[in-house]
Amino acid sequence: MPEHSSGLPRWGAASRAHSRPLPPYRGILAVDAKGFTGHPAVEHEAISRAVPELLETALTRSGLQELWNDRKFPASTGDGYVIGFDPAAMPFVIHPFLLNLQDLLTDYNVLSHGVVPIRLRVSLHIGPLPETGDEFSGNGTARNDTHRLLDSRPVKAVLASHKENITHVAAILSERCHEDAVAGGYTGRHADHFVEVAATVEGKPFSQRAWIYVPQPSGPLYEEETAPVAADPEPVEEGELAPGSGKDRGSRVRNSAPNGNVNTGTVHGGQSVGNHHVSGDWVGGNKAGRVRGFQGDQVRGNKNQGRP
Repeated sequence: MPEHSSGLPRWGAASRAHSRPLPPYRGILAVDAKGFTGHPAVEHEAISRAVPELLETALTRSGLQELWNDRKFPASTGDGYVIGFDPAAMPFVIHPFLLNLQDLLTDYNVLSHGVVPIRLRVSLHIGPLPETGDEFSGNGTARNDTHRLLDSRPVKAVLASHKENITHVAAILSERCHEDAVAGGYTGRHADHFVEVAATVEGKPFSQRAWIYVPQPSGPLYEEETAPVAADPEPVEEGELAPGSGKDRGSRVRNSAPNGNVNTGTVHGGQSVGNHHVSGDWVGGNKAGRVRGFQGDQVRGNKNQGRP
């Protein structure tokens, strides 16, 4: 390529004006402390200093000290921290690093009396990011998406709903991170440990497929439906032709409700439905999405107390 005599950049900021090489692909690790702004201002500095120290210690325990030493575009976010690293290490950052971080925070929060307790949300992503060596290094869509995932509803909901004395880490993985490291079989954790979610951020035009991973869960993990639910068909009276075409056209539909009522017109007054001869209740469709973790009611004491 011809050299430019001007001191201006070779390419302008406008995209698609010229082809240019992709920046190097980097793994991105970002963390945020839950409830940071809810702590008194005097405690903010202690939390901000503790977070990178906890990350370094957990990485060292995981045999990833070199990752910390060679971290790219490290930055404190006040209530969190972000680093870039060689994406080849991503399977090890998922496991055992996240589990070691959970164990480390358990010791830190339970055994370190008088210290502000810290629970962390973790976001992991992979993408091209420039390395300029200055304060603008590491800026790009991949980094923006990492922080959006970190602020998304599903990962916040986990720490809000799980027991604060048990679950200290909740992680969210981007689709690319999950596909490359987990679905590809490179991470030492079975794929069933990861729950698919729709990551959205309140007040932001952001929605991506992502995956939740909690090293030590103490509550429900919800798996959202990815396929649209078919609408209920319009009711068809007995003997009436069902809507459709081809083989379906001309078929007849009969309504049946064992131990219940069949309504094909206007009903005035009340109705009574018996559940005799039926073992348990039957619910059609998906009652609350696919649920992993705790299901059903938790009962303490005598469940039948006060009943005849």
